[in-house]
Amino acid sequence: MDGGPVDGPDVSTAAGIDARDIRVYDFRRPTKLSREHLRVLELAFDTLSKQWTTLLTTQLRANCHIECSSIAQLAYDEYISSLEQPTTLMILQLDPLTGPGLLDVSVPVSMTIVDHLLGGPGREDQPARAFSEIEQTLLLSVWERALGELLYAFEDVLPLKATVAAIETSPQFAQAASPSDSFVVASFELTVGAQSCLATLALPFGEIFAAVEKSLQSTLQGRDRAVREAARAAVTGRLEEAPVEVALVLGPTLVRMADIVSLKPGDVVRLGHPVAEPLSVTSAGLTFAHAVPGSEGNRAACLIVHSSEES
Repeated sequence: MDGGPVDGPDVSTAAGIDARDIRVYDFRRPTKLSREHLRVLELAFDTLSKQWTTLLTTQLRANCHIECSSIAQLAYDEYISSLEQPTTLMILQLDPLTGPGLLDVSVPVSMTIVDHLLGGPGREDQPARAFSEIEQTLLLSVWERALGELLYAFEDVLPLKATVAAIETSPQFAQAASPSDSFVVASFELTVGAQSCLATLALPFGEIFAAVEKSLQSTLQGRDRAVREAARAAVTGRLEEAPVEVALVLGPTLVRMADIVSLKPGDVVRLGHPVAEPLSVTSAGLTFAHAVPGSEGNRAACLIVHSSEES
C-alpha cells in the first residue's frame, strides 16, 4: 500500500470555514490582554514613570528620565532569556500578590546610580562586575524607595506594595518562577546621566489581570449607572410635560336594565354616591386623587381634598 499523502478536500473548505476566520491559539497564554486592559496598565505604568523620574532626579541630583515604552505578556523563560548577562535583576516580594515580581536594570546604569550616590560624576566607563556589599546596599536604598511608588501608580487597580527580596547578576540563576508562568512585562527607557538602558518590570500576569478586570468592571458599572440615571431623568422630564386627560368621576350606581332602556329627557336617576363624599379624580381609568366640585370664575372646577375629607 502506498504510504504517501492522500489527496482530499481542504479542511476549511469542507467545513465551510473561511481561512481568514482561523486564529492561532497559544496554549501557554490562554488569556490575553485586551485593548481595555492595556489602557489601564499604560496609565498605571506612565504614572510610575513620572514618579520615578522625579524621585531619581531628586535623589541622585543628576539628569534622569524614565518613560514607559511598551507592555507585553511573556512567559518567565522568554523574559529571562531576553535579559543581558550580567545584569541587575531584583526579585520582588509583592503584597498582596502571591507571585514574585522582577525588576531588571543594566549593570552600567546601576553603577552610575552608585557613583552619583557616592558623589561621583557618573562616568560613562562604568565597570561591568558583581556588586560589593556597600554598592548593593546603596542600590537597595534607591530602588526600594522607588518601588514604594507602585502603591500610588496602581491605586486604581490594587494597593500594590513591593520590597526587594534578592538581587541576582545572572538571570539564569534567579529561578523566581516556573518557565511557563506568565508575566506582564513593562519596558522603560531609563536614562541616568550619561548612561541609558531598557529597564523592565515584570508582574505576575494572573493576579494583575484579575485586578485590572475587576477595575474595568467597576468602571463600566459606574458608567452604566450614570447612563441609566441620565435616561431616567430625561424620561421623567418628558413625562412631566406630556398632556393627559383628567376626569372627575362619581361613584358607580346599580341601575336596572329596564330603567336604562326607558330613560328619556327629564327623568331623574338616583345616584349611590353620598353628597358628603369627595369625587374621584382619574386618568386613564386610574384614581390618583379626590376632589369636591365647584367653580372658578365662569368655569367649573374642583378642589383637591383628602379622601376622608367631607365637602
